[in-house]
Amino acid sequence: MDVQNGGQASRDRIVAVQKNGDGDLTAFKTEQGRVLDYATALQEVQAGQIAGVNAFKGRDGELHIRGDADGDPTNNLDNLPLF
Repeated sequence: MDVQNGGQASRDRIVAVQKNGDGDLTAFKTEQGRVLDYATALQEVQAGQIAGVNAFKGRDGELHIRGDADGDPTNNLDNLPLF
């Protein structure tokens, strides 16, 4: 979902995460307050609707979500606040 800012569209961003007992990411909360399960978030990432993250194929052959490599560990998905 795009948000209009001064005539320019900007993409939503992930601001918090949920994890399971193993520490795996299971859900995401966006700046707009939307809560996305992993599958929905992955679809939106692949469609380019969420900024700051990308989808990659892991060693297990499955697609996963990770933060864009920008050298800033504070915005790593594992370091985001829990909700």
